[in-house]
Amino acid sequence: MTKLSQPLLAVEGLEQSFGGIMALAGVSFQTPENLIYAIIGPNGAGKTTLFNALCGFHRPTAGSIRFNDHELCGLPTHRIAAFGIARTFQNLQLFFNMTVRENVMVGCHLRAKTGLLAAALRLPKVQREEQQLREWAGAALELCDLADRADQPASTLPYGLMKRVEIARALAAKPRLLLLDEPAAGLNDTETLALRDLIARIRASGVTVLLVEHHMPLVMSVSDRLLVLDYGSVLMEGTPAEIQTDPRVVAAYLGGAVRYAV
Repeated sequence: MTKLSQPLLAVEGLEQSFGGIMALAGVSFQTPENLIYAIIGPNGAGKTTLFNALCGFHRPTAGSIRFNDHELCGLPTHRIAAFGIARTFQNLQLFFNMTVRENVMVGCHLRAKTGLLAAALRLPKVQREEQQLREWAGAALELCDLADRADQPASTLPYGLMKRVEIARALAAKPRLLLLDEPAAGLNDTETLALRDLIARIRASGVTVLLVEHHMPLVMSVSDRLLVLDYGSVLMEGTPAEIQTDPRVVAAYLGGAVRYAV
């Protein structure tokens, strides 16, 4: 069992309602730094709604989200991203007319400080900053095994590599917390195994990972801890081994006494 440290992310009593529908009902959990923390549950459990609240896409109805001692509730998305939170999406959000490198460099824009006038004049500081951003993008490409595809149009990549471009773009923003929203969706077995190794490398690089995923072998083999949501509420939180043997989780989501490698 992984020893828990001071939480990087602390969610307390989070509620999110849409009209008369309560999508999140008093969700509370803590994510320590340098962990892979998975959020699972059936469709409609509130997983993506939770991600959207963490990133500022939805303003929670009640509760608190603290990241690195900053309160995030009510902040716009760009402020939250600047604190060090990046995410990917269930559906591809790439610029298909741009190269892989150009797509990844888009993720660096929050770290750019050059003004419009300085950029237009191509001042030396602009060139230095551009070089820094290219280095950050290059490091993300290396981590995601995309360096040899950097100058290839994104539209020409197979689907599995397109998903990696999204992850690399999020990493180029230099986050402390990376939110991965169903990264294994649409991947074959070989690609999923490679994704597992990539997620482990991301954590080893010093980035905490919050993972929403339905692929249970992947979740159970890569995660340190899991949170189970059901109808917008927390059903259980624990290690992969604890989650798999809890009868409530088996009944609500796993669908039987199936054991996965941990």
